[in-house]
Amino acid sequence: ADDDLELLVRLSARVHRAVREWSRAPRRGEVVGMGADGSPTEALDRVAEAEILLQMEREGVDWNLLSEERGFVARGGRQTLVADPIDGSLNALGGFAPATVSLGLGDERLGRIEVGLVHDLFRGTNYWAIRGRGAFRDGERIAPRKYRPGHDLLCASLGSRATREVQDRAAAARRIRSLGCASLEILSIAEGYADGYLFAHGDPSQNLRVTDIAAAYRILAEAGGGMAAADGSSLEGFPLRLDPRTSVAAWGDPAYRGFLLGETPR
Repeated sequence: ADDDLELLVRLSARVHRAVREWSRAPRRGEVVGMGADGSPTEALDRVAEAEILLQMEREGVDWNLLSEERGFVARGGRQTLVADPIDGSLNALGGFAPATVSLGLGDERLGRIEVGLVHDLFRGTNYWAIRGRGAFRDGERIAPRKYRPGHDLLCASLGSRATREVQDRAAAARRIRSLGCASLEILSIAEGYADGYLFAHGDPSQNLRVTDIAAAYRILAEAGGGMAAADGSSLEGFPLRLDPRTSVAAWGDPAYRGFLLGETPR
């Protein structure tokens, strides 16, 4: 597992260098095709994904790859690297934070992600976790904060397309952040900055993919937090495929879970 984590760090470093170079290119936001998930693929996304595949080949690992741009790439391995080469692409293209490289390693389903790494492209910070060994930010152990009623901070995907339930929770929270980068918003809970995260789109086909949450799922769990669908159903068995989508509710202190799921008032 340690070797796997070290390789994920090297993969993210390759992407960081590529993004830094391409962020100055005038055509970085040009749409160059449609990703396997049906979304437009910008040149910057394609470059980041290519760097991951290239480094995997250099390292001689046989991991399969599941990525938003190419979909599932079978490479003969038992494990699959679930990658969002740039989470927060619109932020990265605009030159403002946050945006990350999100890498989770496991097989078959979300609950079997064994190693997670999220690299902050703007700060250079690494968040990581290995199952059963805690969660870390640049080598220091992280943990959620205790929920204090009336002092909560909720990260949520807002705007006209958010469900009424998400809008209601946002209106009830003491403070709100909407950053456009699911992995880092979830990790803000793991490191004790925020209390919760909500994503639920009015059109369920526009909810999050496993590539958005795989790494953050493992890191948050190892930090002591939890994650479920917005209706409270478990994500443990959520498959490592691009086609299914899910809403997400994430929390640090279990006392905040009831508020997120609409079971208890704040």
